[in-house]
Amino acid sequence: MSRKIKRLILLVMDIAMIALSILLSKLFLDVITDIPEQQIQVALLLVSISYIAISTRLKVFSLITRYTDARSLWKIGLSLLLSYGGLLLFSIIVWQSFSYRFILTAGVISFVLTITPRLIWRGLHEQRSSSKRKTSRSLRTLLVGAGDGGHLFINTVIEKRLNFDIVGIIDSDPNKLHSYIHNVRVLGNRNDLPRLVEELGIEQVIIAIPSLSGKEREAIVEICNAAQVKVHNMPSIEDIFSGNVSVSSLREIDIADLLGRPEVVLNQTELGNYFENKTVLVTGAGGSIGSELCRQVLKFGPRRLLLLGHGENSIYLIHRELIGKYGQQLEIIPLIADIQDRDVIFSIMQEYQPDVVYHAAAHKHVPLMEYNPHEAVKNNIFGTKNVAEAAKAAGVGKFVMVSTDKAVNPPNVMGATKRVAEMIVTGLNEAGKTQFVAVRFGNVLGSRGSVVPLFKEQIKKGGPVTVTDFRMTRYFMTIPEASRLVIQAGHMARGGEVFVLDMGEPVQILELARKVIKLSGYTEDEIGIVESGIRPGEKLYEELLSTEERVGEQIHEKIFVGRVSNHNQQVVSDFINSLAAKSKAELKTALIDFAKQE
Repeated sequence: MSRKIKRLILLVMDIAMIALSILLSKLFLDVITDIPEQQIQVALLLVSISYIAISTRLKVFSLITRYTDARSLWKIGLSLLLSYGGLLLFSIIVWQSFSYRFILTAGVISFVLTITPRLIWRGLHEQRSSSKRKTSRSLRTLLVGAGDGGHLFINTVIEKRLNFDIVGIIDSDPNKLHSYIHNVRVLGNRNDLPRLVEELGIEQVIIAIPSLSGKEREAIVEICNAAQVKVHNMPSIEDIFSGNVSVSSLREIDIADLLGRPEVVLNQTELGNYFENKTVLVTGAGGSIGSELCRQVLKFGPRRLLLLGHGENSIYLIHRELIGKYGQQLEIIPLIADIQDRDVIFSIMQEYQPDVVYHAAAHKHVPLMEYNPHEAVKNNIFGTKNVAEAAKAAGVGKFVMVSTDKAVNPPNVMGATKRVAEMIVTGLNEAGKTQFVAVRFGNVLGSRGSVVPLFKEQIKKGGPVTVTDFRMTRYFMTIPEASRLVIQAGHMARGGEVFVLDMGEPVQILELARKVIKLSGYTEDEIGIVESGIRPGEKLYEELLSTEERVGEQIHEKIFVGRVSNHNQQVVSDFINSLAAKSKAELKTALIDFAKQE
């Protein structure tokens, strides 16, 4: 049955209930007062017309009957109150002697008769839902957090009739002990968790505190692991408001949760204006950072997004994902091309005339590039040169290169090629329309080739987890955080800068391995950690700026400007042209020496 037919049925039913109410009121009051038949007919007509008009305005007939709640009842009551209030006003002005008791009685009966079918229907629906839930048993759940997050989650579970059996809440605030949220009681704090798991037969724990620190979240994970109970994060706030909440939408607690990095929030209005009617091109669009840049950019509604990448399958996957989400709202064009192919890149820039280019395509794996330095040069240096010069020739407004902390004092081929790429990009900023900028940041959690997926794979096989050196530290941030800050930095750039993202405190890789083991539900006694030795080209410690580059300028809470000197473009160009003739050993030495020049 269509929604239009359902609304018509509700309207007819309500008018029938109003007519019945007026008839019952007349019969009830006949022994007290005599109301002329003509006035009864006029009263029915006036109240019916008023009720239809007011209820339509308040969207009473659009409310889904099985979700009838206090808000629905309030709208129906208000519609009847205003309708009978109009009748009262009419009777005072026109008739002057109409029975006020009749109006009050008819109004009360109308409200009761109008809401009764809705409440009966809701009850029947709940009974059916309850029967369905019994056939697929819901897990007995303990909620962590009696604040706004917990309230929102429980309220959503109740309103959507979701398959969660929430039997209690724990919260660190002693003032909330024994209080209730929708009949769910606060039973204690996290120290009571093992006891409650055993006493109540808890099968899963859901953390409903979005602002919970990484250390506190880790402590809860430890307790749950010891109690042998599953632990999840509640669905994202975005999923809750969109109604996409189910058992499957619970989020696994991952390493990013334990590192406790706060979410970066972008200025929606400012960036919306920035991307309005713009064509944006992302190179390496199928990669970890490139694909996330695409997701973030599309939130601001550009006119067109170009997905450029060499890997056919990765571009297919991100294109399918974005088309599935945005449909025909935005123009999303997949482009299979190699940034080393200069003619093709120039042709694409001229054909599509992008306003903003994010250059994320690069070879990033340090040990692999040590074995293949010529490939690193072709892709990271010549590929960047092609894209940057093509952008300048096409009059692109802004060119943002994604760089790395490994470009600082590089002892390896990958870092050296990225530093030379920075020199190319910042050097092109001399004159002309295009503003060129590079953005440096450290490791991103979950990216291809990152250490966390490797640890998980090793744990899955029963261990041991290998750490190259127990002293090694790295900077980490999440892929969405890095992508948002790249977008923010590009927007704020004036040309020629090398921006550095605030990566927080460096993380010891050994400690990271321990956290991943813990998250997987094991102890170090069960999954060992061994030292495997530093690989070719690796550093013990990464830097984001060299001593000479450090500067106090900060354009954003998490974005700094490095004092990076621009190199003579002719010198850079001559050096690049000399690389092809060098042997593998000569190439490594020349690259690293040149990249370390200030």
